[in-house]
Amino acid sequence: MNYTLGISAGFHDAAVSVINDNGDILFAGHSERYSKIKNDHILHPALLAELEPWYFDTIAFYERPWMHNLQQMFSGQHLYGPWLTRDAVKLHLGEWYRRPARRLVSFPHHLSHAAAGFQTSSFDEAAVVVIDAIGELDTISIFHAHYDQEGQAKYKLLWRQRYPHSIGLFYSAITKHIGLKPMDEEYITMGMSAYGSKSINDYVKFRNAFVENSHEIRFKDNLHTGINDLSYYLNMLYDKEDTASMAQQVAEHLINTVMKKARQLSGSSNLVYMGGVALNCVANSRLGEHFNKIWIMPNPGDAGSSLGAAALAHGRRLNWRTAFLGHNIPGEYPVKPLLDKLLSERIVGVASGRAEFGPRALGNRSLLADPRGADIKDRVNEIKRRQKFRPFAPVILAECAREYFNFPDRWFDSPYMQCVADCREPDRYPAICHVDQTSRVQTVARDGSGIRQLLEQWYLLTGCPMLLNTSLNVRGEPMVNNRYDADRFEKLYGVTVCS
Repeated sequence: MNYTLGISAGFHDAAVSVINDNGDILFAGHSERYSKIKNDHILHPALLAELEPWYFDTIAFYERPWMHNLQQMFSGQHLYGPWLTRDAVKLHLGEWYRRPARRLVSFPHHLSHAAAGFQTSSFDEAAVVVIDAIGELDTISIFHAHYDQEGQAKYKLLWRQRYPHSIGLFYSAITKHIGLKPMDEEYITMGMSAYGSKSINDYVKFRNAFVENSHEIRFKDNLHTGINDLSYYLNMLYDKEDTASMAQQVAEHLINTVMKKARQLSGSSNLVYMGGVALNCVANSRLGEHFNKIWIMPNPGDAGSSLGAAALAHGRRLNWRTAFLGHNIPGEYPVKPLLDKLLSERIVGVASGRAEFGPRALGNRSLLADPRGADIKDRVNEIKRRQKFRPFAPVILAECAREYFNFPDRWFDSPYMQCVADCREPDRYPAICHVDQTSRVQTVARDGSGIRQLLEQWYLLTGCPMLLNTSLNVRGEPMVNNRYDADRFEKLYGVTVCS
């Protein structure tokens, strides 16, 4: 059996993925979970130690180093590093490169994003949209993807937008302007946007300050270093909440323009959507306006492109079964201890099984709570050291979801928290409702997983089919990875963590 290693490293959120010749995904993990540095761009030795069981026939890098260097030069930044794939792989693997592979390959940044999505989807053909801050020189790409008669994945580029015109850079610039950390805390900007209250005239004025040509997604300024020239103007007119709200509206308008173009150019009713902007679950709720079926791999950002690079080297469909692909904490999922703590203390942590590949906790590295209490949201926010205005997500039995939430068009389930839905009874479940009465829902099918078993038992005991689910970390730190991390969290924050 031959094995392929995919690498994403050098910019932010470094990661590795391992697949075999059958297309099975054997491992995928984030460096930050090992180094404890949020969005760490360097491959940590403890992450690389997870690769010891395999010798690799192929090592695939998620972008072309020489193209990245050209982008750095064009944008006036310092040089990124090696120009050749071989040298980039040696740099990022370090001492671990003592076991070189027979084949080293690299692929365009946006193509790696596209493959991570399409080759993990169930689609035989699809429109593939990639929107991020910047990938080499591309900021938006539209592909049509399909499998040929031999089962090889084929991609045709239909349209692209080049740097510096970037929806992702626009949203990051706004994130920086309102006092948050760009390339990290955009999700807080998204949550803050629900508190804005400006009129349509204000929105038009705001949009016109940035957007030059929405048909081609062109911006008036290069926003790579922020909105420096407009900061004074915005501070005079809008508070942070209104700025976030209008930025979200602009982003949704532009994303919608891209999706309309993708449907027209591809002729496909299937959408694969990738890139960091695909994590904006509020904007994602509108994707059904243009497509009948939607797939967003649960790690659509750069870390997920480690899997995309491996997929391109493999050439065929991957066997996507689960997002639980990272470090393993062995043992049975602690259903009974979790139930006992939920019933007695109403809040509990869990660190069990394999870690999630992606930025969202899905039940194996989660802080769980009873969603019904009026005090629960404040208690969990205090534990996590985060702003009180930010929402929490419910995890719910899939067959009960539509009884409690109104899902947007074409979203038939949401196993990876990728859209928001209106809560039918927000007064009964205040801990999982945002100020606009929406929730970023996670549905759990009858898959035999630990979180599924826990929800079934919780439902039997309480009549409530859902729990509050948030990541097991505090603001500014990566999610808990191993048992040592779980013990540290338990001691520092006074919350029982079951394994």
